[in-house]
Amino acid sequence: MNESLNIDSFDPQERRAALLEMAADLPRKKSTPLFNMHCHSFFSYNSEGWSPSHIVYKFAAAALHSAALCDFDVLDGMREFLEAGRIIGLRTAVHLETRAYVPELSDVDISSPGEPGVTYIMGCGFTALPETGSPAGQTLAALRAGAQRRNLALIERINERLPAIAIDYERDVTPLTPRGVATERHIVRAYRKCAERNFTAEAQLAEFWAPLLKCTSAEFIVLRRDIPKLEDLIRNALAKRGGIGYIQPTSATFPPASDFVCWVRECGAIPTIAWLDGTSGGEADAEALLDLMCGMGCAALNIIPDRNWNYKNPDVAALKQKKLDEIVAGAVKRDMPINIGTEMNKGGLPFVDDISGTVLNRYRQEFTRGANIMVGQTVLAEFADLPYCGDKAVELFASAKERNDFFAAVGALPALTTEKADHYSEIGTAKTLDELKKNIGY
Repeated sequence: MNESLNIDSFDPQERRAALLEMAADLPRKKSTPLFNMHCHSFFSYNSEGWSPSHIVYKFAAAALHSAALCDFDVLDGMREFLEAGRIIGLRTAVHLETRAYVPELSDVDISSPGEPGVTYIMGCGFTALPETGSPAGQTLAALRAGAQRRNLALIERINERLPAIAIDYERDVTPLTPRGVATERHIVRAYRKCAERNFTAEAQLAEFWAPLLKCTSAEFIVLRRDIPKLEDLIRNALAKRGGIGYIQPTSATFPPASDFVCWVRECGAIPTIAWLDGTSGGEADAEALLDLMCGMGCAALNIIPDRNWNYKNPDVAALKQKKLDEIVAGAVKRDMPINIGTEMNKGGLPFVDDISGTVLNRYRQEFTRGANIMVGQTVLAEFADLPYCGDKAVELFASAKERNDFFAAVGALPALTTEKADHYSEIGTAKTLDELKKNIGY
């Protein structure tokens, strides 16, 4: 396969041209049953620096069944990802992830370790940007602004403690991103690069970092060969709980989870619980967590399976797998779609979960069904005016199970092409819905 370096260019026209060129040479393979429905791109942070187009190309080349983009706080890659899927022939969906505050769980950790009341949370299956200036558009802009505000405050605190490697947000961090929305990982990279510029001798660099990373100078020199691992350690030392730039969040740091859920529904997407691993105080009782979040309006569950089975310690593995069993059982009982993926924001992890493996195979049917529902939501919301959580969908189907069956069947259809998308746009939502019903024998 001939991959163009321009596929990860910050220029969208260069990315599109590269994708079209690469797609022309891509051999068509029979689709595998594998998928990744939680991929961060370079619009938030991807460990490989991949653009939305690059993710689509890589996964299509590997003959994946489907993929979903899931960036933090932004939908900047949404149109590119959906259109790339149609160009190259991959089923796609687009999600957004952020952090929110749950007042009902203010005294316990949920899915953000060491931060009581703070939860990761998602919206799944976005198909359109809210209109600029509208209430929904203002909320999306506030997510972006909130992320930047937290970044600037973090840099200010770290600069004060480490003036020898002080950075400037616009000069050192913004250029690492395509549209100026940085994450902690971008900030960490900027500090690493600044230190390398300011301490050109390896011994000096090691002397600077070793005390902060709690290692010897000799250990640091070895660490430099593994940039992802080194940056994780720097992130822990500078930005994470216990780090020199960290401050404990409060109820004012992130929006209320209930507000985020309302916004997701307003955008025609699916409010989704972002589950960690079941071991925190807020997640320990799966039934109680699901009751709380579903009562708030969440309608799906996201899992990063690698966190709950890939352990050498048998006791840890047994506990984590028990918690995975509990949360999956709770979601199945409530007919909640389950979305899974590997994030792709840390080096060293596989890009796709092996759902045929010993542990995950038991959930294979539910995980596959969840992926199909997210793809079905994408097609039905955009072209048939039938979002999964909309009043029309709730009224049309007698039960959540029937709705899931329908959306999953649409998602399992062959990948949407550019030509088919244009056809649906031309014939309108009512005829598109009729055509999709006919295609799945409904």
